Amino acid sequence: MPTAPARLTVAEIARHLRLGTRKVYDLVARKGLPHVRLGGKLLFELDEVERWLAQSAGGSAPRAGLPPAVIGGSHDPLLDWAVRESRCGLAMLTQGSGDGLRRLAHGEVSAALMHLPSADLADFNRAEAGEHLRGRNVALVEWARREQGLLVRRGNPKKVRTVADLAKKGVAVAARQAGAGSAVLLERLLAREGLDRRRLRVSVTTMGENDLAMAVKSGEADAGLGARAAAAPLGLDFVPLVVERLDLGVSRAAWFEPPLRALFAFARGKHFAEHARALGGYDISGLGAITWNDPA
Repeated sequence: MPTAPARLTVAEIARHLRLGTRKVYDLVARKGLPHVRLGGKLLFELDEVERWLAQSAGGSAPRAGLPPAVIGGSHDPLLDWAVRESRCGLAMLTQGSGDGLRRLAHGEVSAALMHLPSADLADFNRAEAGEHLRGRNVALVEWARREQGLLVRRGNPKKVRTVADLAKKGVAVAARQAGAGSAVLLERLLAREGLDRRRLRVSVTTMGENDLAMAVKSGEADAGLGARAAAAPLGLDFVPLVVERLDLGVSRAAWFEPPLRALFAFARGKHFAEHARALGGYDISGLGAITWNDPA
């Protein structure tokens, strides 16, 4: 007998969509966010909410030919904060770089953040764009360069100093879901060391940078591959490994619309630069540069 889909509370769906709870109530009241009421509580089925987002971009019908005002792809602490602070009106559907790439190719989102490394780690995102986004009327725009490395508890009690140390006996690893940029990067780094991912003892799989950091902080894992920006707020130590380029794949049709214009206008301001510096591990000097343009 099939299992009924899990239902999320207001707080849980707000965390998943990177929105405030007040915004969730607003979407319910004014724009018809799918929900049920049980015992006076609002509950949400995730599949229904994500279908609604992809179709309506938060209930605002897009102009003809425009994709929904949604950013898909990878989770990034700086982007997450900028979308909220800029009040640009974009919703977030961050389920990994691979998922964002697919949604962008199918016109389900206006933009998708990605950090997919080439096999030799010499570049990011362009090979995947050439393979999956050609003819889709999109471009890659640099968001930031970001330090990726190993998040470990303060003092690094398991002495995890290289990616090879993740395979040591007694080391529990927090991993990212399949298709996430960090999951692909981990595979590439392990391959460079002649190691198979199956050698790792994965204790938990997480859906975002902050969740991975919390798994290390709580003791569910001893280490995990993630961004420096996710380590500092929780008092974790960080072992740098790679500087990656984060690109926003953007629909050309949506690029000149108010939501993306507002986001990038905010990102060019002093407040944004100060916050990127405070988070640590970011280089925003190339923000807005075109890194790949659909030749079709």
